[in-house]
Amino acid sequence: MGFFNSEIVQDELDEITRLQDLIYGEIQKFPSMSTSEKLNHIELLEELLEKQEILYARLSLSDDPAAKQTKENIERYASMMGIPTDMKMNSIFDNVRIVIKNMKEYLNNI
Repeated sequence: MGFFNSEIVQDELDEITRLQDLIYGEIQKFPSMSTSEKLNHIELLEELLEKQEILYARLSLSDDPAAKQTKENIERYASMMGIPTDMKMNSIFDNVRIVIKNMKEYLNNI
């Protein structure tokens, strides 16, 4: 069975897509959201990050050629967005997690 034929992987991909659609669909409203709405939005970002990190780990552990290609595509896209090619994805996930934590702390203190 191929990596992407797994029901678990398909469910995760569906959930990642759902979260991305929800988050990106509301991003323009973020400045006018209430503090609680902003916190909810950030919690969705946190959930998305966690799911993306798990999927990336699974891609990294897989021997499936499609999984390897997808992992390489993710790394190529990160490079195209200005992420240094020698920076590990785990560091990127950690940095995003710090930004999310700081956003939550800021909103909790206003």
